[in-house]
Amino acid sequence: MSDAVLRVQDLRTEFAVRGGVVKAVDGVSFEVGRGRILGLVGESGSGKSVTAYSILGLIEAPGRIAGGQVLLNGVDLTQLRGEALRQIRGAQIAMVFQDPMMTLNPVLKVSTQMVAAVKAHDKVSTAEALERAGQALVTVGIPSPQERLDAYPHQLSGGMRQRVAIAIALLHRPAVILADEPTTALDVSIQGQILAEVRRLASETGTAFVWVTHDLAVVSSLADDICVMYAGKIVEAGSADAVMAEPHHPYTAGLLASVPAEHEPGTRLQQVPGQAPSLADLGQGCAFAPRCAKASPVCNTPPPLQQLANGRSALCHHPIQWT
Repeated sequence: MSDAVLRVQDLRTEFAVRGGVVKAVDGVSFEVGRGRILGLVGESGSGKSVTAYSILGLIEAPGRIAGGQVLLNGVDLTQLRGEALRQIRGAQIAMVFQDPMMTLNPVLKVSTQMVAAVKAHDKVSTAEALERAGQALVTVGIPSPQERLDAYPHQLSGGMRQRVAIAIALLHRPAVILADEPTTALDVSIQGQILAEVRRLASETGTAFVWVTHDLAVVSSLADDICVMYAGKIVEAGSADAVMAEPHHPYTAGLLASVPAEHEPGTRLQQVPGQAPSLADLGQGCAFAPRCAKASPVCNTPPPLQQLANGRSALCHHPIQWT
């Protein structure tokens, strides 16, 4: 896409463990355009969260980024270190974590934390920083912003804390926000409200979102595009509507078949057989082959990335064909 603000190209992240090297992210590539939302979907252990942390440069020993590029408006973040990277984090690219208490200090008022976040990148007065903080809270749909600014995190509900975390990420109007399953712990009604706010924010502010989740119901209502991850690789990519309607990779089809909303009440849910493989011992062939009904002897060799119609792609020897 020509308006891409974030380009991830052949990203590889490894962890040194006893007995070898784990390839947690293995050749991941995708793009996100201004104001668009990309859903990064997969089971636990698929590498989606490690991908987000790698983009932001948050991988520490025994892990390392072994190769690839993360281009934010043309600047390769993998080549930045120390202060140069710190100046970009928060200002041009930000992250919202699954647990807002990872973002919020429990012993400091919301106002103190948001003012510090503003002043970390902009030399402004405390009064101006407070005004920006209040405006950010209004942007994410928080009523009575002055009251919330004067509160401690434990005085807010889980949904309200997550909105504050999103507001902090938005303080500098970054080009990209990475969201690591930020609504997983919230009830459905609050989750729906936050997803609606995120869609509105992407449209109105032009901020691009990479939304990491295992929940296909979330991405189906939120994302413009979807990348499905399995065993450290993207196995399918395309527009959200197309992927949800006609999945090409058997793993994607299995995930969709296991979604309760896709079945009549009282019917037995389908499931993907087996379990995700160990990343320390994947072998040379398709990592999904042991769980795949379409597997054949050729699946013992590395699967090709097949470019399909309408910008779709699937990493599979036997992609599902739709007429």
